[in-house]
Amino acid sequence: MLFTIHALDKPGALPTRLAHYDAHKAFLADTADHGVRIVMSGPLVEDDGVTAKGSFFLVEAADRATVETFNRADPFHAAGIWSAVTIVAFLRRQG
Repeated sequence: MLFTIHALDKPGALPTRLAHYDAHKAFLADTADHGVRIVMSGPLVEDDGVTAKGSFFLVEAADRATVETFNRADPFHAAGIWSAVTIVAFLRRQG
């Protein structure tokens, strides 16, 4: 089943995000142990197209609980970067 993870950063979180970026990237490099396959992911950005302000993932997993556990294991979550995380099941119609 597909799920979206939409995570918005706390105000002023950019320095913390950058400090934990390498750990976050390493975590995402191998998600098999978490039962999640990343279909696509990347930063949400300000209208300047550069400044990160959150994260977006489209993932495949057996269920919501697996996705929630995966998200809580992300170094960005542990660092307290995100102010809000929304996980929603997704039904692909196109693409």
